Amino acid sequence: MPQAPYGSWPSAISADDLTTATVGLSGGKLCAGALYWTQAHPEQGGRVTLWREGPDGRRLELTPGLYLRSAVNEYGGGEWDVAPGLVVFSSWPEGALMVLEDGRAARQLAPGGAFRYAGLSIAADHRFVLAVREDHSLAGQEPATTVVALDLDSDNGAGGRVVLSGADFYAHPCLSRDGRLAWCEWNHPAMPWDSSRIGVAPLSDPTAAHYVGGGPGISALYPAWSPDGALLFLSDHSGFWNFQRWDAGVAIPVHEAPHDFCGPLWTLSPVPYCIIDEDRIGCSWLEEGFARLGVLEREADGAARLRDLDTPAVAITLGGAGARCLAVLGYADHPARLMELDWDSGGRRPIQTAAATVLQQREVSCARALTWDSPDGPVHGWFYPPTHPDFSAPPGELPPVQVWSHGGPTSFASAEFRVGVQFWTSRGIGILDVNYGGSSGYGRAYRERLNGRWGIVDVADCVAGAEYLAAEGLADPTRFSIRGGSAGGFTTLAALTASDVFAAGISLYGIGDLETLAIDTHKFERHYLDTLVAPYPEGRDTYVERSPIHRLDRLGCPMLILQGMQDTVVPPSQAEAMAAAVQAKGLPVTLVLFDNEGHGFRRAETITATAEACLAFLAAVHGFPVAGTGARPSGEPAAHS
Repeated sequence: MPQAPYGSWPSAISADDLTTATVGLSGGKLCAGALYWTQAHPEQGGRVTLWREGPDGRRLELTPGLYLRSAVNEYGGGEWDVAPGLVVFSSWPEGALMVLEDGRAARQLAPGGAFRYAGLSIAADHRFVLAVREDHSLAGQEPATTVVALDLDSDNGAGGRVVLSGADFYAHPCLSRDGRLAWCEWNHPAMPWDSSRIGVAPLSDPTAAHYVGGGPGISALYPAWSPDGALLFLSDHSGFWNFQRWDAGVAIPVHEAPHDFCGPLWTLSPVPYCIIDEDRIGCSWLEEGFARLGVLEREADGAARLRDLDTPAVAITLGGAGARCLAVLGYADHPARLMELDWDSGGRRPIQTAAATVLQQREVSCARALTWDSPDGPVHGWFYPPTHPDFSAPPGELPPVQVWSHGGPTSFASAEFRVGVQFWTSRGIGILDVNYGGSSGYGRAYRERLNGRWGIVDVADCVAGAEYLAAEGLADPTRFSIRGGSAGGFTTLAALTASDVFAAGISLYGIGDLETLAIDTHKFERHYLDTLVAPYPEGRDTYVERSPIHRLDRLGCPMLILQGMQDTVVPPSQAEAMAAAVQAKGLPVTLVLFDNEGHGFRRAETITATAEACLAFLAAVHGFPVAGTGARPSGEPAAHS
């Protein structure tokens, strides 16, 4: 077998392959025998389109030339809904609500501009649409969030009729068959995974609300009505997000298990389970980070039994209602697929794949579940070793490894196949994707490890993960780098100023100054740092002490910083200030600014440029030949530009 240094193996994956023939998939819906789903296209600037497959199998893009997206809470979610003969969606960038009815051309249902809409739910029998609306018309004030009803037969020029108001945030309004309204709400300074509650009220008198689940210190999310009139939702009162059922004025657990049946509510996307009928729920949950698929069945005595359905999927996104549903199934060794699931027969029909398979099975690096110790208990991560069927490294050489810190920080890294991971492993560079303390997927106690200790626990867990790999002989201890985006970018920057384990750092739209973030960020996360760091301004000293930009005396390695100029979550000023400070210290730093990008890169040219910049940067730092050329890069990374 030919030998070549780690990092220089010829790869079947180019930077262009990260977007070419790649489609972003989200869960879909079935309605009147037709299937509906969305596809995101990086080659079209990240445009999200809505597709329909009719009962005859014919497929049609319903939104040619249009872009589905919402900016409620900046992250959106629930941008569209369907009912027989009806499609309603939020159009980007103006934010107007549009309706397609009975095959006619799209018309405006409600104005955008200062109004943003998400969490859409069509009440077809009442001829209106429920939506979470964000009003940005009040200059100098925080946008007001309400639940509104939008009449399908008027122009809704005022942005709809306000149904619910008073809470800082709302999610998932839904109407029962007998006219009862249910929703999720929460208030500053809590995030929805900290404290949130489920409300119920008659639609005829929404002020007569009472609360059926959740409250201080409990996260209750994702309400949906069962055909028998009971309300289902997920609550972490037991320490894990498990199902509860509210009926006849009483909420009781459906089935308690030490597993999460949902993730944190970052977006207002539809509920992550499928109500099959009044006695069955199609659901997914996480066991040691791996997704499972099953049916929760209510038996005659009222008890519930969880029936596990065998599937090779390691990540699952569910939704919809009825005996069939659409689900995105993510696999360890090939790209995700949108599948039609038949809960009665167990049948599964592929609808759309997320990407053309660019690797043979023997070329794929599959995630290995790893755990290592910390003062708070075991830490979880996924290791992707360098993998190539035709090349090996010279005897005695250990691979360079990137340590990845995900965003959120209340997020979760799954074990599913990603072309972006294989881009590196196929070249001989390992990846350690860390679910540090504070991550979701392992219960509330694991999430709360980070409370008051952001920049400490996450950093220590990433450092310890790297040290574990080195001790196991899986990585070259002199060639670790760390990479993260958004909150993961903060962890990256904090790790570089708190440890000498890493030889390089890559920050994508990362946070360098916590105090600036506390002052200059959007409504949804305005008080997030109260829990993660300390209340502000009372805890200002902690903010300054934890901020990487104030700890550059500890920084001693090159950095690559990538930032979108339209970012409203982490303003570009953060990246610019960090790069300038590193340059002033005399260290190599590259700052790359993308004019047409926001928080998270969506455009094909940006994704390609990012991969190429990261590869060139690590090749220069670690000193391996550039993959596919055999040429060793010369000089240091480019200076701040």
